Amino acid sequence: MPKNYAEISRRIVQALGGLGNIDAVTHCMTRLRFVVKDRALIDTPALKAIDGVLGVVHSGEQCQVIIGNEVARAYQAVQALGMPGAAAPAAPVKRQLTLRGIGAGILDALVGTMSPLIPAIIGGSMVKLLAMILDMAGAFEKGSSTLIILNVIGDGAFFFLPVMVAASAALKFKTNMSLAIAIAGVLVHPNFIDLMAKAAQGQAVEFAFIPVTAVKYTYTVIPALVMTWILSHIERGVDRITPAVTKNFLKPMLIVLIAAPIAILIIGPLGIWIGSGISALVYTVHGYLGWLSVAIMGAIWPLLVITGMHRVFTPTIIQTIAETGKEGMVMPSEIGANLSLGGSSLAVAFKTKNRELRQTALAAAASAIVAGISEPALYGVAVRLKRPLIASLISGFVCGAVAGIGGLASHSMASPGLFTSVQFFDPANPMSMVWVVAVMALSVVLSFVLTLILGFEDIPESEAAPTAATAPAANTANATH
Repeated sequence: MPKNYAEISRRIVQALGGLGNIDAVTHCMTRLRFVVKDRALIDTPALKAIDGVLGVVHSGEQCQVIIGNEVARAYQAVQALGMPGAAAPAAPVKRQLTLRGIGAGILDALVGTMSPLIPAIIGGSMVKLLAMILDMAGAFEKGSSTLIILNVIGDGAFFFLPVMVAASAALKFKTNMSLAIAIAGVLVHPNFIDLMAKAAQGQAVEFAFIPVTAVKYTYTVIPALVMTWILSHIERGVDRITPAVTKNFLKPMLIVLIAAPIAILIIGPLGIWIGSGISALVYTVHGYLGWLSVAIMGAIWPLLVITGMHRVFTPTIIQTIAETGKEGMVMPSEIGANLSLGGSSLAVAFKTKNRELRQTALAAAASAIVAGISEPALYGVAVRLKRPLIASLISGFVCGAVAGIGGLASHSMASPGLFTSVQFFDPANPMSMVWVVAVMALSVVLSFVLTLILGFEDIPESEAAPTAATAPAANTANATH
């Protein structure tokens, strides 16, 4: 039965402390991401008890409400309530500056900025993948204008990624979006790109007698993100010092003249070094551990999803695919992780006596296996029943090892599933298709069998309409083995 998302969203907002306690809301593939003013006003038990809410994750000032595949409908219903803040605003809460708080803030900024961009990045990467397949199949002549245009369409989201990041970060940091886009546009301007190419070849490039570091900004995330955060502070400072009569022209001119040089001389190079350092660390580990690193990632991936930490890898994956054309550690590990959750859900659907749980498990399995969207299976089945989660983690490790041994790598960053498995096909290595099919089949079968072996405590049908967030296995009685 279709859910009433207008009512669900109204109850979610109420449990979050009302409209006045919500600063902003975005959504990713399965979650509503609320930035709240005061966490103390959130009624978490009531939030988890809402029918249609699969789970709740708190991360810094952000409260993530897991909805599943219908998250876009829930988001639209929330927006229809009059976001943000139609009620009286809550009093600001002073927060102590701690290492944990700084880490949570960085993660919140990264996730909050990147999540709205994921559809465009996935769409672009899949178009590039389509062009590759058409080229491989000989559908068009080599160098065909059709293939060139398809590659340009697919590459647009990557080439102008700094501009997209700046726009999204401007919403996150509540600064002027047009100014953020204008400054990010400087970094991908053809003349500036040409100047950076000359600097890379040894030609001296200066701005106001200060040397400019040769940096390529296309396909990057961190520089534009940090630059926009700095811009938000510059804008507030300039606003305080400029007379009201000059704000229309003097304020934006000063902001651009201050922010753009800082971005070019300091933030840009620093952001590139940070991004390159993170990528180097991740793939150095991969270089030392090889297939074992993919296995470990496959085992812990569902746990990273639970905490929201999986989005930390998004900039690294994007940059690696943009620079090398493929990514061979994180994305291959997701094949086993996603499909193992689907296999465990199938086992639950096979053994449970609870008709509602069976329907939930079947829908979650289809989402994970077919589309690669694993959160309905993760929250609706695995976390809810616990032992299927253990089966999924074991299966994810084994299948990650197989994917690593097979040398699988992704040419896109779509969530791995049956429909998106083509992203792992390598035209230069036809055996890659065999490895992909083998890993996918092993993921479903192994997790299915392990779930049946480990068993799970079934949920009696006498429990009226239990939700994924409020029906823990500890409260159930009938063990299924």
